[in-house]
Amino acid sequence: MATQEYAASIQGVSIRVTRLDASGNLLNAAGDSYTTSGFMRLSFTPEYEEGDEITEKGADGTVCVTYKAPDTLKRITMEIAICEPDPELTQLMSGGLLLRKNLGTYASPTRKSIGWSSPSTGDDPAGYGVAIECWSHAIIDGKKAATLPYFHWVFPYAKLRLSGDRVIENGLLANTFEGYGLGNTAFSSGLDERWEFPTAAERPYSYARSSWAPTGRKGFYRWHGEISKTVSNVARTGTTATITTSTAHTLEVGDSVVIAGLTNSALNGTYTIVTVPTTTTFTYATTTTGTIASTADSGTAVVAPNSRAVTDFTSQGSTTAYNVPGNENFNEDNAIDYIIASTEDPVA
Repeated sequence: MATQEYAASIQGVSIRVTRLDASGNLLNAAGDSYTTSGFMRLSFTPEYEEGDEITEKGADGTVCVTYKAPDTLKRITMEIAICEPDPELTQLMSGGLLLRKNLGTYASPTRKSIGWSSPSTGDDPAGYGVAIECWSHAIIDGKKAATLPYFHWVFPYAKLRLSGDRVIENGLLANTFEGYGLGNTAFSSGLDERWEFPTAAERPYSYARSSWAPTGRKGFYRWHGEISKTVSNVARTGTTATITTSTAHTLEVGDSVVIAGLTNSALNGTYTIVTVPTTTTFTYATTTTGTIASTADSGTAVVAPNSRAVTDFTSQGSTTAYNVPGNENFNEDNAIDYIIASTEDPVA
């Protein structure tokens, strides 16, 4: 009996690039993790250090001792090519500054990333580096696998920079990044806890079959793993149910939550969170109606691993000194600036 499903890796599905801090921890603020299917290729090559070879000859010229130490993996070299000069992905992988502009109004801002500025001369373009994950299709007998239909590739620590000639001509502007990758134990289970082999993160690269890939996403997202909270109190007015958790729940409007185990069984089920009045309460609409007085109850509220799209994040004001990891004058005690805001104010 076969010990594995024999699947081929075909085509790239998505890539997720996440900023790291000085210790290699994954960052998860508004502008720290970027997911896209807009890449042309991700290639990597294991790079080995050749072992020493020792040969000694006798007085008659014949070999009397010979030994070859094993070659050892020291890192991987990587290359990523993207389809367009994507300023947000470029800033994540190659440092520099993101250029943002308000395309809305002063009262209702709609900030968009419209450009990128390279690192300063003398700066380290890669800063603290990034973690890179990539998904590809798993193909069996010419079809996508029925179970575990993706390969999940993990590169827990990479330092990249723009490479090659940048030519503006009658053709595609090359957008290629190259660098190297190492292991990073701080990657652990990843942003959304979907990587099931955290110990393997100490290695420069790993892959495993997966049931999930971040399809249909393009842009910045904040990610979370499974959130499971204990319910301490329930109430309902009409169709609006209010759940109180015993500790702060970190849930947000729009999350799909599974309520189970309540004595008030009419409130059990899968619902979309409508409001979050406090850090320990949230509401949703039930399919039935009726009044349930505020009462103690016990059960669970569970939200599966998911992503939360970043629709906007505040641009920095104008300044003459930007504090960016990799900058020759970088000061880790000061706030980090990744963004320059346009000096042009929209019409009020």
